[in-house]
Amino acid sequence: MRYIIITIIASLLLTSCSPKPSAVRLAQRQTFTDVVTNPAGEGQEIELRFYGGPSLYYPLMAVWLEDEEGEYIQTLFVPRAIAIGVFKYGSNATGKWIEAAKRAPQTLPFWSHRRGIRASDGLYMPDPDNPVADAYSGATPVTSFVLKSRADNPLPSRFRVMFEVNQNWDWNEYWTNDKYPGNRNYLFNAQPAVVYESIIDLDDLKERYLLKPVGHSHPTGETGELFTDLSTITTALQIADSIVVTVKK
Repeated sequence: MRYIIITIIASLLLTSCSPKPSAVRLAQRQTFTDVVTNPAGEGQEIELRFYGGPSLYYPLMAVWLEDEEGEYIQTLFVPRAIAIGVFKYGSNATGKWIEAAKRAPQTLPFWSHRRGIRASDGLYMPDPDNPVADAYSGATPVTSFVLKSRADNPLPSRFRVMFEVNQNWDWNEYWTNDKYPGNRNYLFNAQPAVVYESIIDLDDLKERYLLKPVGHSHPTGETGELFTDLSTITTALQIADSIVVTVKK
């Protein structure tokens, strides 16, 4: 019953925002936003094209690099809200939503644990005292987008381009709102973040690389585990239609 009520409320909220939410989503998919980060980097140029899918609706995402063994190299992009831990709708303690610091470890836990910086509250998420540098962050893209970035330094001959994406309240028959009773992080999450990757070989460089889904993150953000079984993930796999990367030496 609670699942049905939340679904109805979410539908009403979307309807109140726009008389044609499906038209809004279509426009978001067909519009491309340019995102530029780390232009002063001395490594390879990396361009990532994110083509929004039918479920695209205000997601949060992270783009980063790892070596072939899966060791973190650097972040290329996260939205500013993630980078500093301050969200536009961070608190409604006064009855009105205001911008405020908010801890949301469930949002992008695979990236945040790979980054490996633990805040004073024990969470592997940036906060105002331990932010991601401005060079690697920007406004949250709400449409399809093109990220143009550079590595800080020349990369190893083989490395991974990683992408993690998440949206709030995307319940399905498996990820129901009572799956983790009392866990507020999960109640803002539903289907966990989906992780994509592609391995780049600079000695045999292709014209482009398609990132493929390799698993999902922990649904409450408690760990940095990657769960490779995607059989319970439905609409979260449709946030992205495709993600394509090109690399220039």
